[in-house]
Amino acid sequence: MFYEKPRFLAGGDKAFSIEFGNAITPELSRQVRRLLLSVQNVRIPGVIEAVPTYRSLLIYYDPLETSPTELRDRLEALELSAKDGKFPRPTVTEIPTVYGNEYGPDLEFVAKHNGLSPEEVVRIHTSNTYLIYMLGFIPGFAYLGGMPSRIATPRLGTPRSRIPDGSVGIAGSQTGIYPAESPGGWQLIGRTPIELFHPHKEPPVLLQTGNHVVFVRITPQEFTRTKEEIQQRTYRVKEAPVVRRGERGDI
Repeated sequence: MFYEKPRFLAGGDKAFSIEFGNAITPELSRQVRRLLLSVQNVRIPGVIEAVPTYRSLLIYYDPLETSPTELRDRLEALELSAKDGKFPRPTVTEIPTVYGNEYGPDLEFVAKHNGLSPEEVVRIHTSNTYLIYMLGFIPGFAYLGGMPSRIATPRLGTPRSRIPDGSVGIAGSQTGIYPAESPGGWQLIGRTPIELFHPHKEPPVLLQTGNHVVFVRITPQEFTRTKEEIQQRTYRVKEAPVVRRGERGDI
């Protein structure tokens, strides 16, 4: 559901939350991202950071450089003009993933919960192209939309205290990838060897809001080989522009 007009909500004396609706949809995400790109391009005085979510954009600002009223006026004008803005063409990134066993200890549970075999869960999970709605929780953690409801599974009753980096999980109707070792409560179905977060790279995170990912099944041997290539800096992540409808090779 879209709001008739964006809602501006104060976040203390240093932030604004601009809400566009109360659902999780690609269309609503485009509204958020359109304003995000405009804010990044215009460089409004006093704005420190813009953080997108599923349905809103959080703007951090310096109250010594701009007032709430002045900033809101600028943002409202920018939101109106942003409606005609164009997006850069998004990319789709391949995420090589080994599924099951020690790489995905919850694959069997996800299959049983949904009345499927583990092979069916993997086939369904790898058959879709996922939109990156937002990043959060820890640096580089991408919240992905578009997972088929056939493999939706509740979070763990008790979160794990340690999840390996690269673990691919399911929580409810979402799927995501842990970019670094951390605690977490998602059902783990696989693991990717590629680096999603590296503090010394620019940008430090591989996946960006508004782009897409696809999961590609690999073997444990390929996982090990890819890890070695990454350590030797010879591995290249596979990315390509998203092909729009009506174009050759349409996704």
